[in-house]
Amino acid sequence: MFVLTEKNSIANVFLAELRDKNIQKDAMRFRRNLERLGELFAYEISKTFEYKQTVVQTPLGEKQTMLLEQAPVLATVLRAALPLFNGFLNVFDNAECAFVGAYRGAHRTDNSFDIEVHYTTVPNLNGKPLILIDPMLATGKSIVQIYEKLLQCGTPSYVHIVAAIASKDGVEYVKKHVKNVSIWIGDIDETLNEKSYIIPGLGDAGDLAFGIKL
Repeated sequence: MFVLTEKNSIANVFLAELRDKNIQKDAMRFRRNLERLGELFAYEISKTFEYKQTVVQTPLGEKQTMLLEQAPVLATVLRAALPLFNGFLNVFDNAECAFVGAYRGAHRTDNSFDIEVHYTTVPNLNGKPLILIDPMLATGKSIVQIYEKLLQCGTPSYVHIVAAIASKDGVEYVKKHVKNVSIWIGDIDETLNEKSYIIPGLGDAGDLAFGIKL
């Protein structure tokens, strides 16, 4: 598992602004900070991929370099993950993309809930690296359910799961239920509240990025 904040970097600034309740009032800045995190994650993940030697023709000669062997498939969860996803797409600009419409169902009296998945559009995943992107990893149940849904469209060569902020419980749940996967987290928070929201977290990422839903 890779955690951006384990080493001090500019990522700390982006994450701090995402959490700050005053800066959050600027929706454009909130989206841009998620996008910038996505670009940082994409750069770090790119170091794990396979590369091939290629000759590039310049105006003055030739240069041998190493280029990406195969672009990943970028999978994201509508709607909250779109800015983070866009950061990845800025870097992996030739990537195929998968979209999943998923949300928490109504909370029961005991505050439990089901994950509702009503929309998927996914390319063939066979033999391709897959990056599954969501800004918040709370309980981990939605990511695992979405991952299992994606596998109906093929078997990836490798899977990377990315979240800007995660809870410890969510990370442990993913580790238990998804094998042979790399987990990339911006920062990890200690607890979940009674409604399974990350504390201190940052609030509802979808509402902060795109407006409060009915």
